[in-house]
Amino acid sequence: MAMTKTPEEINKLRKGGALLSSALKAAVEAIAPGVTIKEVDAIGERVIREGGGKPSFKGYTSCPDDTPFPSTICISVNEEVVHGLGDRERPLKEGDIVGLDIGCWYEGLCTDMAVTVPVGKVSDEALNLIKVTRASLLAGVEVAKVGGEIKDISRAVEAYVEPHGYGIVRALVGHGVGHEVHEAPHIPNYVSEKYPRVEIEDGMVLALEPMLGLGGKHQVDTAKDGWAIVMADGSLGSHFEVTIAVTKDGVEILTPLPV
Repeated sequence: MAMTKTPEEINKLRKGGALLSSALKAAVEAIAPGVTIKEVDAIGERVIREGGGKPSFKGYTSCPDDTPFPSTICISVNEEVVHGLGDRERPLKEGDIVGLDIGCWYEGLCTDMAVTVPVGKVSDEALNLIKVTRASLLAGVEVAKVGGEIKDISRAVEAYVEPHGYGIVRALVGHGVGHEVHEAPHIPNYVSEKYPRVEIEDGMVLALEPMLGLGGKHQVDTAKDGWAIVMADGSLGSHFEVTIAVTKDGVEILTPLPV
């Protein structure tokens, strides 16, 4: 499968990304103490379907024997950094932080994005974790360019996070996107020689997604439900993601962040 996309495909992804951003914005605006995770998920799905798209996570499996993912949005609360189930009746509480990870198919191509937001008034340390995660994502976006390397993105994210002392999740990485939900190349948020050198080519569409832990550790576990990925030390987790297109004209965020 080609890692690059044509200008026509990028234009479709731009439209799909705008729809996805609108869906995520509606979901974020619904976040409040007492609102259930399931209610937030339903809002995001409604906006996608009304806009002519289809959720890319709902029913997703990485292999035929897997259990399909049951919701449109991965909704992860507090120590859940990613892959939280969006079909739970769990009400959100004042002081929680919530990660919303969402994807959609539009005209045969898919985009992917995520934000982490506070529920009501939260601690200053939680707000700073969210702020740094978002800024580290944008630091990675800023250095992406044709002729550069994926490692440039990894280095930029790691360099931004390191002075703050947060843990960078290593078990999960960003990825290519467009023809499939997950494509090559892997995009780690730290520099490691275990990942091959990959040059950024004209037309690459990439999902960058730093995931950080407040406790300064990178280790994660799988929750008892078999889905949510939680910080192993029990600390708060934060996640941001955008889909970008990298062309000879520069880098474009195809899924604008709503917050």
